[in-house]
Amino acid sequence: MSNTIRQHLKDKVPEDLLSSTPSSFDILGSRDGAVAVIEIPEELESYEKEIAEAIQAVHGNVRSVLSKDSGREGEYRLRSLRLIAGDPDTEVIHKESGCRFKLDPRVTYFSTRESTERERIVEMVQPCEDVLVMFSGVSPIAICVAKRHPDVTVTAVEINPEAHRYAVENVRLNKVADRVKPILGDVREVCPSLNTVFDRVMMPLPKGAHMFLDVAIPMVKPGGVLQFYHWAPEDDLFGEAQRLVSEAADEEGRGAEFIGGEKVSLYSPHVYKVRVDMLIH
Repeated sequence: MSNTIRQHLKDKVPEDLLSSTPSSFDILGSRDGAVAVIEIPEELESYEKEIAEAIQAVHGNVRSVLSKDSGREGEYRLRSLRLIAGDPDTEVIHKESGCRFKLDPRVTYFSTRESTERERIVEMVQPCEDVLVMFSGVSPIAICVAKRHPDVTVTAVEINPEAHRYAVENVRLNKVADRVKPILGDVREVCPSLNTVFDRVMMPLPKGAHMFLDVAIPMVKPGGVLQFYHWAPEDDLFGEAQRLVSEAADEEGRGAEFIGGEKVSLYSPHVYKVRVDMLIH
C-alpha cells in the first residue's frame, strides 16, 4: 500500500498497526468507475472502514471497496466479497489489452493479476487456428485471442450463468461475435456434444483441471496443443503436470509431448501456478 494511503490512516489507525495495512490490492474497472478488492488482516478488522475510505481518497475512481472474506470456493471459483464502503452496485467495465470486460467480481471470477499470462498465451496462438477455451469465465482469453488474431475462431465454455451472461455481453462490446462463441454449460456435457476438434485447447483452471483431462484431450486435433494449468512445487515446476497429461493421453490412446512451460504466479510459499504446453499426437 502506498505511503499516501498510510498518511491518510496515520491519525485513524494506531501507529503499531500501520505496518500491517495491506501492501497491495486489486482494482478492477477504469477511470470511469472501479472496485477495489482488499484482504483485511484480522488485527485491522475494526479499522476496515477507515482503510476503505483511505483507498477511495487516494484512488478517486474507486467507487466501491470489497473485503475478501474467503478463499476461492465452489464450482464457480468465487470468493465471498463483502462491501465495506461505497456503492453496492459493483459491476464495472475493466479495460485490458485493448479489450473491455463488463463484470461483477461478486458473482464472476476475474483476476487482474493474470493479464500478463493472458498476453503470453494470446501471442502463442497461430494463424487460422480453431481454439477451445474451457472454464472461460467472462471470456477474457477468448476475446483477447479474437481481437489479436482476426483469422482465428474461439469457442468458450463456462458453467456459471452470471459469467456466461457477461461473456455474451463482452463479445458484443468487443465486436467479435463473428469469431467467438460463448456456450453455457458443464464442459463434461458441452465439449463432447460439439462434434469437432480444435487446434488448441486451453484449460485455465489450475485447481482441479486434471480431473477434466479425459474431456480435453479428445478435443485436440492430432498435432494440436493442449495448454494445461496446475499447482506445482518450486523444485519441480512441470514434472507432475507433464505426467498427468501424458497419462491421460495414454488412456485415450494418444501421445503427449512437452513443448514448453511457464511459471505463471506464486500461489503460496514455494508453490506456483504453472502452465504446460503439450503437443497431442
